[in-house]
Amino acid sequence: MLSKQTKEAFLGPLNANNPVLVQILGICSALAVTVQLKPALVMGISVTIIVALANVVIALIRKSIPMRIRIIVQLVVVAALVTIVSEILKAFAYDVAMQLSVYIGLIITNCILMGRLEAFAMTNNVKDSLMDGLGNGFGYAMILVIVAFVRELFGSGKLLGYQIIPDSWYEAGYSNCGMMLMPAMALILVGCVIWAHRSINDKEGK
Repeated sequence: MLSKQTKEAFLGPLNANNPVLVQILGICSALAVTVQLKPALVMGISVTIIVALANVVIALIRKSIPMRIRIIVQLVVVAALVTIVSEILKAFAYDVAMQLSVYIGLIITNCILMGRLEAFAMTNNVKDSLMDGLGNGFGYAMILVIVAFVRELFGSGKLLGYQIIPDSWYEAGYSNCGMMLMPAMALILVGCVIWAHRSINDKEGK
């Protein structure tokens, strides 16, 4: 059975302590990779895998890491994992890897990842660190998927590259919203999700 702390480590980032909605971290990539759902999914999965594995590695070796070089050690671990994930994507999903471009490499400096290593993995056991990494990764990926879903559907009438809005709608006068494909709209959508999340949580708190 999972302890209360382990459950909180996993469930907290999905809602009450979501890294994007509450901590306002990882916004840059949330804006950059959400024009289409597919790259958003791949980015979310990549970050989840890297955060979870990095948390586990740091939790395993935390007692042997000299405090004065802990950030360097964390960066080395993250850089190694990012390189592995990047090469796997290039080998098996080259088109998506090219779409994500530099943003996969920038996972190394992702505030969510470095924050979890420093604030959690350095002071907790392996199991809790794994759950914390998975929770924060899923919490981040969830926001990317929501924003990408709306942007691709209303911006191009597609989801995962498949036509969703029927041709009859276009023939009747419907047109895609070009603004959805602009970076500014991603910021607006993230703001709307943050507003909705906080409104719901405030009502539940009362």
